[in-house]
Amino acid sequence: MTIHQTAGGGSAADLFPTHVLGRPEVRDLPPAPKDTRRIIGPGIVAAGVGLASGEFVLYPYIASQVGLVFVWAALVGVMTQFFLNMEIERYTLATGETALTGFSRFWRHWGLVFALMTYFANLWPGWVTSSATMLTFLFGGEASWIAIAMLIAIGLILTLAPTVYVVLERMQMVKVAAVGLLIVVSGIFVITADAWASLPEIVTRASIPAQELGFALLLGALAFAGAGGGQNLCQSNWIRDKGFGMGQYVPKITSPITGEPEAAPSTGFVFEPTPENMARWDRWWRFANLEQLLTFVLITFITIIFTSLLAYATVYGEEGLANSIAFVQREGQVLAERVGGWFGALFWLIGAFSLFAAGTGIVDYTSRVAADVLRTSYLKDSNESRLYFMLVWGLVVVGVIVLLVGLTQPLVLLVISACVGGLMMFIYSLLLIRLNRKVLVPEIRPGAVRVAMLVWSFLLFGGLSILTIVQQLPKLWSAG
Repeated sequence: MTIHQTAGGGSAADLFPTHVLGRPEVRDLPPAPKDTRRIIGPGIVAAGVGLASGEFVLYPYIASQVGLVFVWAALVGVMTQFFLNMEIERYTLATGETALTGFSRFWRHWGLVFALMTYFANLWPGWVTSSATMLTFLFGGEASWIAIAMLIAIGLILTLAPTVYVVLERMQMVKVAAVGLLIVVSGIFVITADAWASLPEIVTRASIPAQELGFALLLGALAFAGAGGGQNLCQSNWIRDKGFGMGQYVPKITSPITGEPEAAPSTGFVFEPTPENMARWDRWWRFANLEQLLTFVLITFITIIFTSLLAYATVYGEEGLANSIAFVQREGQVLAERVGGWFGALFWLIGAFSLFAAGTGIVDYTSRVAADVLRTSYLKDSNESRLYFMLVWGLVVVGVIVLLVGLTQPLVLLVISACVGGLMMFIYSLLLIRLNRKVLVPEIRPGAVRVAMLVWSFLLFGGLSILTIVQQLPKLWSAG
Protein backbone atom coordinates (compact mmCIF):
# COMPACT_ATOMS: atom_id res chain seq x y z
CA MET A 1 0.00 0.00 0.00
CA THR A 2 1.33 3.43 -0.90
CA ILE A 3 1.71 5.87 1.98
CA HIS A 4 1.47 9.47 0.79
CA GLN A 5 3.35 12.26 2.51
CA THR A 6 1.19 14.79 4.34
CA ALA A 7 3.47 17.70 3.59
CA GLY A 8 3.15 19.87 0.51
CA GLY A 9 0.49 22.06 -1.00
CA GLY A 10 -2.71 20.71 -2.45
CA SER A 11 -2.93 17.68 -0.14
CA ALA A 12 -6.35 16.40 0.90
CA ALA A 13 -5.17 16.82 4.49
CA ASP A 14 -4.81 20.60 4.00
CA LEU A 15 -8.61 20.98 4.06
CA PHE A 16 -8.85 19.86 7.69
CA PRO A 17 -8.99 22.54 10.44
CA THR A 18 -6.00 21.96 12.72
CA HIS A 19 -6.47 24.57 15.47
CA VAL A 20 -8.05 21.91 17.72
CA LEU A 21 -6.83 18.55 16.38
CA GLY A 22 -3.79 17.65 14.34
CA ARG A 23 -3.62 17.07 10.61
CA PRO A 24 -4.77 13.58 9.52
CA GLU A 25 -2.29 11.16 8.02
CA VAL A 26 -2.58 10.57 4.27
CA ARG A 27 -2.97 6.93 3.23
CA ASP A 28 -4.60 5.01 0.42
CA LEU A 29 -8.23 4.01 0.86
CA PRO A 30 -8.36 0.26 1.56
CA PRO A 31 -10.23 -1.75 -1.09
CA ALA A 32 -13.68 -3.06 -0.23
CA PRO A 33 -13.76 -6.85 0.18
CA LYS A 34 -14.77 -8.76 -2.94
CA ASP A 35 -17.41 -10.57 -0.89
CA THR A 36 -19.15 -7.68 0.84
CA ARG A 37 -21.62 -9.99 2.59
CA ARG A 38 -19.14 -10.49 5.39
CA ILE A 39 -19.15 -6.79 6.27
CA ILE A 40 -22.93 -6.41 6.40
CA GLY A 41 -23.89 -5.54 9.97
CA PRO A 42 -23.90 -1.88 11.04
CA GLY A 43 -27.31 -1.32 9.45
CA ILE A 44 -28.68 -4.37 11.28
CA VAL A 45 -27.24 -3.01 14.54
CA ALA A 46 -28.88 0.35 13.84
CA ALA A 47 -32.23 -1.34 13.13
CA GLY A 48 -31.96 -3.65 16.14
CA VAL A 49 -31.09 -0.89 18.60
CA GLY A 50 -33.69 1.43 17.07
CA LEU A 51 -36.52 -1.13 17.26
CA ALA A 52 -37.72 -0.29 20.74
CA SER A 53 -40.83 1.17 22.38
CA GLY A 54 -41.70 3.26 19.31
CA GLU A 55 -42.07 0.15 17.16
CA PHE A 56 -43.66 -2.01 19.88
CA VAL A 57 -45.87 0.64 21.50
CA LEU A 58 -46.18 3.95 19.65
CA TYR A 59 -47.00 2.89 16.08
CA PRO A 60 -49.17 -0.05 17.20
CA TYR A 61 -51.01 2.33 19.56
CA ILE A 62 -51.65 4.74 16.69
CA ALA A 63 -52.93 1.83 14.58
CA SER A 64 -55.24 0.76 17.40
CA GLN A 65 -56.78 4.23 17.46
CA VAL A 66 -57.01 5.29 13.80
CA GLY A 67 -56.01 2.26 11.72
CA LEU A 68 -53.13 2.23 9.22
CA VAL A 69 -53.57 5.74 7.87
CA PHE A 70 -50.38 7.06 9.50
CA VAL A 71 -47.94 4.22 8.78
CA TRP A 72 -46.67 6.21 5.76
CA ALA A 73 -44.98 8.57 8.22
CA ALA A 74 -42.68 5.77 9.37
CA LEU A 75 -41.22 5.53 5.86
CA VAL A 76 -40.69 9.30 5.73
CA GLY A 77 -38.98 9.23 9.12
CA VAL A 78 -36.78 6.24 8.33
CA MET A 79 -35.77 7.63 4.94
CA THR A 80 -34.86 10.97 6.52
CA GLN A 81 -32.63 9.10 8.94
CA PHE A 82 -31.17 7.08 6.07
CA PHE A 83 -29.80 10.25 4.49
CA LEU A 84 -28.65 11.50 7.89
CA ASN A 85 -26.88 8.21 8.62
CA MET A 86 -25.20 8.21 5.21
CA GLU A 87 -23.70 11.67 5.72
CA ILE A 88 -22.41 10.50 9.10
CA GLU A 89 -20.98 7.42 7.39
CA ARG A 90 -19.52 9.49 4.53
CA TYR A 91 -17.14 11.31 6.87
CA THR A 92 -16.04 8.13 8.64
CA LEU A 93 -15.60 6.18 5.40
CA ALA A 94 -13.34 8.97 4.13
CA THR A 95 -11.33 9.63 7.31
CA GLY A 96 -11.69 6.86 9.91
CA GLU A 97 -12.75 9.61 12.33
CA THR A 98 -16.21 9.73 13.86
CA ALA A 99 -18.52 12.58 12.92
CA LEU A 100 -18.13 13.89 16.48
CA THR A 101 -14.37 14.14 15.98
CA GLY A 102 -15.06 16.03 12.76
CA PHE A 103 -17.36 18.45 14.58
CA SER A 104 -14.68 18.95 17.24
CA ARG A 105 -12.30 20.18 14.57
CA PHE A 106 -14.49 23.28 14.29
CA TRP A 107 -14.96 23.76 18.03
CA ARG A 108 -13.32 21.58 20.65
CA HIS A 109 -16.43 21.16 22.79
CA TRP A 110 -18.97 20.10 20.14
CA GLY A 111 -18.38 16.45 20.99
CA LEU A 112 -18.88 17.10 24.70
CA VAL A 113 -22.15 18.91 24.00
CA PHE A 114 -23.53 15.93 22.08
CA ALA A 115 -22.21 13.39 24.61
CA LEU A 116 -23.93 15.23 27.48
CA MET A 117 -27.16 15.45 25.50
CA THR A 118 -26.99 11.72 24.81
CA TYR A 119 -26.61 11.10 28.56
CA PHE A 120 -29.56 13.36 29.35
CA ALA A 121 -31.69 11.30 26.97
CA ASN A 122 -30.59 7.89 28.33
CA LEU A 123 -29.59 8.39 31.98
CA TRP A 124 -32.95 7.27 33.36
CA PRO A 125 -33.24 3.46 33.01
CA GLY A 126 -36.69 3.43 31.40
CA TRP A 127 -35.17 1.54 28.48
CA VAL A 128 -34.61 -1.51 30.71
CA THR A 129 -37.64 -1.27 33.02
CA SER A 130 -39.93 -1.69 30.00
CA SER A 131 -38.25 -5.00 29.16
CA ALA A 132 -38.43 -6.11 32.80
CA THR A 133 -42.12 -5.20 32.97
CA MET A 134 -42.86 -7.39 29.94
CA LEU A 135 -41.20 -10.32 31.69
CA THR A 136 -43.50 -9.81 34.67
CA PHE A 137 -46.44 -10.40 32.32
CA LEU A 138 -45.01 -13.89 31.85
CA PHE A 139 -43.42 -14.85 35.15
CA GLY A 140 -44.62 -12.31 37.69
CA GLY A 141 -42.11 -10.81 40.11
CA GLU A 142 -40.97 -7.29 40.82
CA ALA A 143 -40.00 -5.35 37.70
CA SER A 144 -37.36 -3.24 39.46
CA TRP A 145 -35.36 -6.27 40.62
CA ILE A 146 -35.55 -7.85 37.18
CA ALA A 147 -34.40 -4.55 35.67
CA ILE A 148 -31.41 -4.43 38.06
CA ALA A 149 -30.41 -7.95 36.99
CA MET A 150 -30.75 -6.88 33.34
CA LEU A 151 -28.57 -3.81 33.90
CA ILE A 152 -25.81 -5.93 35.43
CA ALA A 153 -26.12 -8.43 32.56
CA ILE A 154 -25.77 -5.59 30.03
CA GLY A 155 -22.62 -4.38 31.78
CA LEU A 156 -21.11 -7.86 31.72
CA ILE A 157 -22.04 -8.44 28.07
CA LEU A 158 -20.45 -5.19 26.91
CA THR A 159 -17.27 -5.38 28.97
CA LEU A 160 -16.39 -9.08 28.84
CA ALA A 161 -16.72 -9.54 25.07
CA PRO A 162 -13.23 -9.58 23.48
CA THR A 163 -14.50 -7.26 20.71
CA VAL A 164 -17.55 -5.30 21.82
CA TYR A 165 -18.99 -4.62 18.36
CA VAL A 166 -19.03 -8.32 17.48
CA VAL A 167 -21.22 -9.32 20.44
CA LEU A 168 -23.49 -6.30 19.88
CA GLU A 169 -23.94 -7.20 16.22
CA ARG A 170 -24.73 -10.83 17.02
CA MET A 171 -27.27 -9.85 19.66
CA GLN A 172 -29.05 -7.49 17.27
CA MET A 173 -29.05 -10.15 14.54
CA VAL A 174 -30.73 -12.59 16.93
CA LYS A 175 -33.23 -9.87 17.85
CA VAL A 176 -34.06 -9.14 14.21
CA ALA A 177 -34.49 -12.88 13.57
CA ALA A 178 -36.81 -13.18 16.60
CA VAL A 179 -38.92 -10.25 15.42
CA GLY A 180 -38.99 -11.86 11.97
CA LEU A 181 -40.31 -15.06 13.56
CA LEU A 182 -43.02 -13.06 15.32
CA ILE A 183 -43.98 -11.45 12.01
CA VAL A 184 -44.27 -14.82 10.23
CA VAL A 185 -46.29 -16.46 13.01
CA SER A 186 -48.54 -13.39 13.27
CA GLY A 187 -49.14 -13.44 9.53
CA ILE A 188 -50.30 -17.06 9.78
CA PHE A 189 -52.34 -17.11 12.99
CA VAL A 190 -53.40 -13.57 13.88
CA ILE A 191 -53.60 -11.05 11.07
CA THR A 192 -57.01 -11.55 9.54
CA ALA A 193 -58.06 -11.26 5.91
CA ASP A 194 -59.82 -7.99 6.76
CA ALA A 195 -56.61 -6.62 8.27
CA TRP A 196 -54.60 -7.65 5.20
CA ALA A 197 -57.24 -6.04 3.00
CA SER A 198 -56.74 -2.78 4.92
CA LEU A 199 -53.01 -2.68 4.11
CA PRO A 200 -53.47 -0.43 1.03
CA GLU A 201 -54.86 2.24 3.40
CA ILE A 202 -51.23 3.11 4.13
CA VAL A 203 -51.29 4.78 0.70
CA THR A 204 -54.94 5.24 -0.26
CA ARG A 205 -56.06 6.78 3.06
CA ALA A 206 -52.81 8.36 4.17
CA SER A 207 -53.55 11.22 6.53
CA ILE A 208 -52.42 13.13 9.61
CA PRO A 209 -55.00 12.28 12.30
CA ALA A 210 -54.00 15.18 14.54
CA GLN A 211 -57.51 15.78 15.82
CA GLU A 212 -57.74 12.27 17.26
CA LEU A 213 -54.20 11.89 18.62
CA GLY A 214 -52.54 15.30 18.80
CA PHE A 215 -50.00 16.76 16.43
CA ALA A 216 -47.00 16.40 18.75
CA LEU A 217 -47.49 12.65 19.16
CA LEU A 218 -47.72 12.14 15.40
CA LEU A 219 -44.76 14.34 14.55
CA GLY A 220 -42.70 12.52 17.18
CA ALA A 221 -43.65 9.18 15.60
CA LEU A 222 -42.65 10.47 12.17
CA ALA A 223 -39.34 11.87 13.32
CA PHE A 224 -38.13 9.05 15.53
CA ALA A 225 -39.11 5.95 13.57
CA GLY A 226 -36.05 3.72 13.76
CA ALA A 227 -33.35 5.60 15.62
CA GLY A 228 -32.75 9.17 16.77
CA GLY A 229 -30.38 11.43 18.66
CA GLY A 230 -27.08 9.92 19.72
CA GLN A 231 -27.77 6.59 18.03
CA ASN A 232 -27.44 8.11 14.57
CA LEU A 233 -24.10 9.65 15.54
CA CYS A 234 -22.85 6.26 16.72
CA GLN A 235 -23.21 4.97 13.17
CA SER A 236 -19.66 6.34 12.75
CA ASN A 237 -18.34 4.17 15.57
CA TRP A 238 -20.12 1.03 14.41
CA ILE A 239 -18.95 1.16 10.79
CA ARG A 240 -15.43 1.97 11.98
CA ASP A 241 -15.34 -1.10 14.22
CA LYS A 242 -16.69 -3.14 11.30
CA GLY A 243 -13.78 -1.95 9.15
CA PHE A 244 -15.54 0.25 6.61
CA GLY A 245 -13.27 2.40 4.45
CA MET A 246 -10.54 4.29 6.31
CA GLY A 247 -11.93 2.83 9.53
CA GLN A 248 -9.74 -0.23 8.83
CA TYR A 249 -6.79 1.77 10.14
CA VAL A 250 -8.42 2.50 13.51
CA PRO A 251 -8.28 -0.04 16.41
CA LYS A 252 -11.57 -1.50 17.63
CA ILE A 253 -12.98 -1.14 21.13
CA THR A 254 -12.05 -4.31 23.02
CA SER A 255 -12.52 -5.55 26.56
CA PRO A 256 -9.73 -4.52 28.98
CA ILE A 257 -10.29 -7.92 30.64
CA THR A 258 -10.61 -10.43 27.80
CA GLY A 259 -9.26 -8.44 24.85
CA GLU A 260 -6.09 -6.54 24.02
CA PRO A 261 -6.86 -2.80 24.08
CA GLU A 262 -4.81 -0.69 21.71
CA ALA A 263 -3.98 3.00 21.94
CA ALA A 264 -5.94 4.68 19.15
CA PRO A 265 -4.64 7.82 17.45
CA SER A 266 -6.35 11.13 18.23
CA THR A 267 -6.75 11.93 14.56
CA GLY A 268 -7.75 9.91 11.53
CA PHE A 269 -6.61 9.45 7.97
CA VAL A 270 -7.42 10.83 4.56
CA PHE A 271 -6.84 9.68 1.00
CA GLU A 272 -5.84 11.61 -2.09
CA PRO A 273 -8.45 11.46 -4.92
CA THR A 274 -6.32 9.37 -7.26
CA PRO A 275 -8.10 7.22 -9.89
CA GLU A 276 -7.43 4.07 -7.88
CA ASN A 277 -8.69 5.59 -4.62
CA MET A 278 -11.78 7.02 -6.31
CA ALA A 279 -12.64 3.63 -7.81
CA ARG A 280 -12.38 2.14 -4.33
CA TRP A 281 -14.45 5.00 -2.90
CA ASP A 282 -17.23 4.42 -5.43
CA ARG A 283 -17.40 0.77 -4.41
CA TRP A 284 -17.42 1.59 -0.70
CA TRP A 285 -20.07 4.30 -1.10
CA ARG A 286 -22.38 2.09 -3.18
CA PHE A 287 -22.06 -0.74 -0.68
CA ALA A 288 -22.62 1.51 2.37
CA ASN A 289 -25.81 2.97 0.86
CA LEU A 290 -27.13 -0.45 -0.14
CA GLU A 291 -26.31 -1.92 3.27
CA GLN A 292 -28.28 0.82 5.04
CA LEU A 293 -31.25 0.53 2.68
CA LEU A 294 -31.54 -3.25 2.88
CA THR A 295 -31.00 -3.45 6.63
CA PHE A 296 -31.84 -0.33 8.63
CA VAL A 297 -34.55 1.05 6.32
CA LEU A 298 -36.15 -2.21 5.21
CA ILE A 299 -36.10 -3.99 8.59
CA THR A 300 -37.42 -0.96 10.46
CA PHE A 301 -40.25 -0.21 8.03
CA ILE A 302 -41.38 -3.83 7.66
CA THR A 303 -41.39 -4.22 11.46
CA ILE A 304 -43.53 -1.10 11.91
CA ILE A 305 -45.97 -2.30 9.25
CA PHE A 306 -46.42 -5.69 10.90
CA THR A 307 -46.58 -4.50 14.52
CA SER A 308 -49.18 -1.96 13.39
CA LEU A 309 -51.12 -4.65 11.51
CA LEU A 310 -50.96 -6.90 14.57
CA ALA A 311 -52.41 -4.17 16.78
CA TYR A 312 -55.02 -3.33 14.16
CA ALA A 313 -56.09 -6.97 13.91
CA THR A 314 -56.38 -7.42 17.68
CA VAL A 315 -57.29 -4.26 19.61
CA TYR A 316 -58.50 -1.76 17.00
CA GLY A 317 -61.48 0.17 18.34
CA GLU A 318 -61.03 -0.99 21.94
CA GLU A 319 -61.50 1.91 24.33
CA GLY A 320 -59.22 2.88 27.20
CA LEU A 321 -55.94 1.72 25.65
CA ALA A 322 -52.86 3.46 27.03
CA ASN A 323 -49.87 4.73 25.07
CA SER A 324 -47.48 2.88 27.40
CA ILE A 325 -46.16 -0.58 28.19
CA ALA A 326 -49.68 -1.39 29.44
CA PHE A 327 -50.75 -1.37 25.77
CA VAL A 328 -48.40 -4.31 25.08
CA GLN A 329 -49.84 -6.16 28.06
CA ARG A 330 -53.37 -5.80 26.71
CA GLU A 331 -52.28 -6.79 23.21
CA GLY A 332 -50.67 -9.96 24.57
CA GLN A 333 -53.82 -10.83 26.51
CA VAL A 334 -55.95 -10.53 23.37
CA LEU A 335 -53.46 -12.67 21.42
CA ALA A 336 -53.62 -15.33 24.15
CA GLU A 337 -57.45 -15.29 24.04
CA ARG A 338 -57.66 -15.55 20.24
CA VAL A 339 -54.79 -17.88 19.37
CA GLY A 340 -53.70 -19.53 22.59
CA GLY A 341 -51.63 -18.83 25.65
CA TRP A 342 -48.51 -19.90 23.80
CA PHE A 343 -48.75 -17.00 21.37
CA GLY A 344 -49.33 -14.37 24.04
CA ALA A 345 -46.26 -15.73 25.85
CA LEU A 346 -44.21 -15.71 22.63
CA PHE A 347 -45.27 -12.13 21.95
CA TRP A 348 -44.20 -10.92 25.39
CA LEU A 349 -40.99 -12.97 25.38
CA ILE A 350 -39.84 -11.61 22.02
CA GLY A 351 -40.88 -8.12 23.07
CA ALA A 352 -38.90 -8.38 26.32
CA PHE A 353 -35.80 -9.65 24.50
CA SER A 354 -36.16 -6.95 21.86
CA LEU A 355 -36.28 -4.19 24.44
CA PHE A 356 -33.37 -5.77 26.36
CA ALA A 357 -31.29 -5.87 23.17
CA ALA A 358 -32.23 -2.26 22.47
CA GLY A 359 -31.18 -1.36 26.02
CA THR A 360 -27.83 -3.06 25.46
CA GLY A 361 -27.38 -0.95 22.33
CA ILE A 362 -28.35 2.22 24.21
CA VAL A 363 -25.70 1.61 26.88
CA ASP A 364 -23.20 0.82 24.13
CA TYR A 365 -23.75 3.90 21.99
CA THR A 366 -24.03 6.26 24.97
CA SER A 367 -20.69 4.99 26.29
CA ARG A 368 -19.06 4.87 22.82
CA VAL A 369 -19.96 8.48 22.08
CA ALA A 370 -18.63 9.67 25.43
CA ALA A 371 -15.44 7.56 25.26
CA ASP A 372 -14.69 8.81 21.75
CA VAL A 373 -15.16 12.45 22.81
CA LEU A 374 -13.05 12.14 25.97
CA ARG A 375 -10.27 10.27 24.18
CA THR A 376 -10.13 12.67 21.23
CA SER A 377 -10.46 16.09 22.84
CA TYR A 378 -9.61 15.85 26.55
CA LEU A 379 -7.78 12.68 27.62
CA LYS A 380 -5.53 12.09 24.63
CA ASP A 381 -3.15 9.77 26.51
CA SER A 382 -5.98 7.51 27.69
CA ASN A 383 -7.10 4.23 26.19
CA GLU A 384 -10.55 4.42 24.59
CA SER A 385 -11.44 0.82 25.48
CA ARG A 386 -10.75 1.45 29.19
CA LEU A 387 -12.74 4.69 29.10
CA TYR A 388 -15.61 2.78 27.48
CA PHE A 389 -15.41 0.11 30.20
CA MET A 390 -15.72 2.73 32.97
CA LEU A 391 -18.53 4.61 31.25
CA VAL A 392 -20.58 1.44 30.71
CA TRP A 393 -20.38 0.52 34.38
CA GLY A 394 -21.02 4.13 35.41
CA LEU A 395 -24.29 4.08 33.47
CA VAL A 396 -25.18 0.68 34.97
CA VAL A 397 -24.44 1.85 38.53
CA VAL A 398 -26.55 4.99 38.13
CA GLY A 399 -29.44 2.89 36.81
CA VAL A 400 -29.16 0.40 39.68
CA ILE A 401 -29.13 3.21 42.27
CA VAL A 402 -32.20 4.82 40.72
CA LEU A 403 -34.06 1.50 40.80
CA LEU A 404 -32.96 0.61 44.35
CA VAL A 405 -34.01 3.98 45.73
CA GLY A 406 -37.30 3.71 43.88
CA LEU A 407 -37.16 7.19 42.42
CA THR A 408 -39.59 8.27 39.74
CA GLN A 409 -38.34 10.28 36.80
CA PRO A 410 -38.23 14.00 37.64
CA LEU A 411 -40.42 16.08 35.34
CA VAL A 412 -37.51 18.30 34.37
CA LEU A 413 -35.51 15.30 33.16
CA LEU A 414 -38.56 13.94 31.36
CA VAL A 415 -38.94 17.26 29.51
CA ILE A 416 -35.22 17.31 28.66
CA SER A 417 -35.39 13.73 27.39
CA ALA A 418 -38.39 14.57 25.24
CA CYS A 419 -36.58 17.49 23.64
CA VAL A 420 -32.99 16.37 23.45
CA GLY A 421 -33.13 13.84 20.61
CA GLY A 422 -34.77 16.20 18.18
CA LEU A 423 -32.57 19.08 19.28
CA MET A 424 -29.43 17.03 18.68
CA MET A 425 -30.50 16.06 15.17
CA PHE A 426 -31.55 19.63 14.44
CA ILE A 427 -28.03 20.85 15.29
CA TYR A 428 -25.93 18.13 13.70
CA SER A 429 -27.90 18.17 10.44
CA LEU A 430 -26.37 21.59 9.79
CA LEU A 431 -22.97 20.59 11.16
CA LEU A 432 -22.86 17.64 8.74
CA ILE A 433 -23.41 19.97 5.78
CA ARG A 434 -20.54 22.14 6.93
CA LEU A 435 -18.27 19.21 7.73
CA ASN A 436 -18.73 17.22 4.53
CA ARG A 437 -18.81 20.24 2.22
CA LYS A 438 -15.80 21.98 3.78
CA VAL A 439 -13.41 19.27 4.96
CA LEU A 440 -13.72 16.51 2.35
CA VAL A 441 -12.19 16.82 -1.11
CA PRO A 442 -14.67 17.97 -3.82
CA GLU A 443 -14.76 14.55 -5.47
CA ILE A 444 -16.53 12.93 -2.49
CA ARG A 445 -18.59 15.81 -1.09
CA PRO A 446 -22.40 15.43 -0.91
CA GLY A 447 -24.34 16.68 -3.92
CA ALA A 448 -27.39 18.90 -4.06
CA VAL A 449 -29.92 16.14 -3.29
CA ARG A 450 -28.05 14.95 -0.20
CA VAL A 451 -27.62 18.52 1.06
CA ALA A 452 -31.33 19.17 0.49
CA MET A 453 -32.17 16.11 2.60
CA LEU A 454 -30.00 17.43 5.43
CA VAL A 455 -31.81 20.76 5.20
CA TRP A 456 -35.12 18.85 5.41
CA SER A 457 -33.78 16.98 8.44
CA PHE A 458 -32.81 20.32 10.03
CA LEU A 459 -36.32 21.72 9.48
CA LEU A 460 -38.10 18.55 10.61
CA PHE A 461 -36.21 18.04 13.84
CA GLY A 462 -36.06 21.76 14.55
CA GLY A 463 -39.83 21.97 14.22
CA LEU A 464 -40.27 18.90 16.42
CA SER A 465 -37.99 20.36 19.11
CA ILE A 466 -39.83 23.69 19.17
CA LEU A 467 -43.23 21.99 19.27
CA THR A 468 -42.17 19.69 22.11
CA ILE A 469 -40.70 22.54 24.15
CA VAL A 470 -43.81 24.67 23.69
CA GLN A 471 -46.00 21.74 24.74
CA GLN A 472 -43.90 20.65 27.73
CA LEU A 473 -42.92 24.00 29.28
CA PRO A 474 -46.39 24.72 30.74
CA LYS A 475 -46.29 21.32 32.48
CA LEU A 476 -42.85 22.10 33.90
CA TRP A 477 -43.98 25.57 34.98
CA SER A 478 -47.11 24.28 36.74
CA ALA A 479 -45.11 21.53 38.46
CA GLY A 480 -42.63 24.14 39.73
